[in-house]
Amino acid sequence: MAETDKPLLIKRYASRRLYNTETSDYVTLEDIARIIREGREVQIVDLKSGDDLTRQYLLQIIAEHESRGENVLPLAVLTDLVRSYTTQAQSVVPQFLAMSFDMLREGQSKMVENMTSLPNPMAGMPGFEEMQRQQQAFMRSMMAGWPGVAPGEDAQADQGKPRESAPEDLAEIKRQLAELQSRLDTLKK
Repeated sequence: MAETDKPLLIKRYASRRLYNTETSDYVTLEDIARIIREGREVQIVDLKSGDDLTRQYLLQIIAEHESRGENVLPLAVLTDLVRSYTTQAQSVVPQFLAMSFDMLREGQSKMVENMTSLPNPMAGMPGFEEMQRQQQAFMRSMMAGWPGVAPGEDAQADQGKPRESAPEDLAEIKRQLAELQSRLDTLKK
């Protein structure tokens, strides 16, 4: 296994400073966020206790980005997440989120490309174009910095120009939608 395939081990010292074990230097939360955006997994452990602190620090990174106005999570989603901690939905929410992000990762660049491809039967629905623009903006923000997605890759969509796409792309979208529906149906049971 290549060195970069393993999570980067970051140790937290008693002083709360974070130490990158590969480069032998101290890192900040912003450094860790950059490493993750570059596609590398991280594991943050307390040097003294050995406790895994990764979740705590990742949530802190998200909170800092959100507080600076880099809003990715809509208020309704945040509200629903808070509710999920106090309801029976708690057991379903992590699975749903994990499956949603897995599907997003599977077709990251293809999904952005396909959203502006061949005409959709729903295109005549009132508000469809605005919904499509919002989806495109969401996908670009979610995939910014992901491996395999170049910045500005969706420049044509930003200019309102439709992309040419092969019929197999439409078939792939239909397959992905059917798979998502199947997974949602499974969760409802």
